[in-house]
Amino acid sequence: MPLRPLPFGSTSITGGFWLERQRTNRDATIPAAAQRLEEVGTLENFRRAAGTESGGFAGKLFADTDVYKWLEAVAWEQAREPSPQLADWQSGASALVAAAQEPDGYLNTHTRLALGGQRYGDLEKGHELYCAGHLLQAAVAQVRATGDRTLLDVASRFADHLCKTFGPGRLEGVDGHPLIEMALVELYRETGTAAYLELASYFVEARGHGTLTPPGHHGPAYFQDHLPVRDVRTIAGHAVRALYLAAGATDVAVETGDAELLDALQATWQTMVDSQTYLTGGVGSRWYGEAFGDPFELPPDAAYCETCAAIASVQWSWRLLLATGESKYADLIERTLYNAVISGVSLGGDSFFYVNTLKVRHNAFADDQRSAVGGRQPWFGTACCPPNVMRTLSSLDQLVATSDDDGVQVQLYAPASVRMGSIGFDIETEYPWHGTVRVRITATPDTPWTLGLRIPAWADSHRLTINGFEGPLRRVWSVGDEVVLELPVTARRTTPDERIDSVRGCVAIERGPLVYCFEQQDADAVLDETAVVPGELIERDQPGLLGGVTTIEVPARDGTLTAIPYYAWANRTVGPMTVWIREDA
Repeated sequence: MPLRPLPFGSTSITGGFWLERQRTNRDATIPAAAQRLEEVGTLENFRRAAGTESGGFAGKLFADTDVYKWLEAVAWEQAREPSPQLADWQSGASALVAAAQEPDGYLNTHTRLALGGQRYGDLEKGHELYCAGHLLQAAVAQVRATGDRTLLDVASRFADHLCKTFGPGRLEGVDGHPLIEMALVELYRETGTAAYLELASYFVEARGHGTLTPPGHHGPAYFQDHLPVRDVRTIAGHAVRALYLAAGATDVAVETGDAELLDALQATWQTMVDSQTYLTGGVGSRWYGEAFGDPFELPPDAAYCETCAAIASVQWSWRLLLATGESKYADLIERTLYNAVISGVSLGGDSFFYVNTLKVRHNAFADDQRSAVGGRQPWFGTACCPPNVMRTLSSLDQLVATSDDDGVQVQLYAPASVRMGSIGFDIETEYPWHGTVRVRITATPDTPWTLGLRIPAWADSHRLTINGFEGPLRRVWSVGDEVVLELPVTARRTTPDERIDSVRGCVAIERGPLVYCFEQQDADAVLDETAVVPGELIERDQPGLLGGVTTIEVPARDGTLTAIPYYAWANRTVGPMTVWIREDA
């Protein structure tokens, strides 16, 4: 049964694991980004494009998107807790963007400053529509979160320009980096302008028909132009491009009622999860092309697992969750958020991974600034990942719960307050460290409704009580009713699919939704040369370690190995690490 997102502002995370990450994001990450965007000239590009400053273009050709994603994070944070600094950033940067827009609605600082204004001359690599997509997303976020229409007016004028420029009988082509598809649908949802949905549908259906003629060594799959979207069953090519396109195509399928397209996308997602997704939820097993590999091609040491790809996976799974109501999509969201997304930012919030490997070998050579071997970096020349993390964490409250005509469903477990119309409840939990989730009803109508509580796929058992007794979750509720869900958050061994050659004979450690890893600094033996053995897994709460974690002691051939949550690795020193480790019988 399809679900709906709760109206904006209905849910707020009030404590625990995710609020700590949101506070770090607000207090450290977003301010650091404001400084970086000035230092590297990204904001200056808008001033120069507006004519208030002189000079050429600075940075990557798609640097505009770094400003847009940062502005989206600022808007969500301003809604969560307004501040003068956030308001200044929002108004100042939004005014810069508006000033750089051209009279017919077009906006791209690289085109204006570096290409002499020549538009759409390189759809394969120019990223013009990709940049437009992030502007549209930021605009929708800003108006929903704060009511400020500055960016929405800019975005609508740009979208109107795109509708006049692209489509049958006009310029027939698609952008080499998908994103505009889901951005146009979201703008349609906000404004009701049907032409935006029509253009999004065109962009989805135009792929796979040779509209792109990629130069150089990258083939059409890299640009997501190798097959029509509805014919894809095994996802291929550049991981971020593929997942942004899939998310946009899902939006189009939902809004147009295209059941055939939605079925195809669900089948593709299932293949991805079954055979192309790492244990952490990360995707992209090839450095070449930042791409998906073949089914079961999941080498841990060669994993690319770009942070942006993990975020795109969350965005796609969220859309499929809403479209179908199937909890498996929320399960992947949980796995990906706790492991593949937040591993991309340090615990202090001021440095980042672009690549999220699952293994660093002994004496590995740090040959690229994006490599995890080199440690997290304060920024990147291609800086897509840092602001993507920012907007994800700032908007995380919106993933806590969903609704349908029957009631409200809790999808992400965190201390939170939920209020939708006449229904209200508070959630108390120490998840992911402990498995008790308490839900107290704070408001209720006098008619029956259903409180849905997701049982994670990793949980092999659970216990559910209402006011201390077992009973149905559809009922006439009373204020003060308490539902308690007990989940078995205990350490467990996970064995890989035998078809994954690179980790056959290995084992990984998980606990609740968290994937664990071993760092060399916690081991006496070289990780590459040791193995774990059967025996008890001993859990230890460590409030003073890595912001407060539960470690797991694992018996090994050479003594005992200590496992920490994967997301927290490389926050003390950077060295050998592994998620999968050999197992001796």
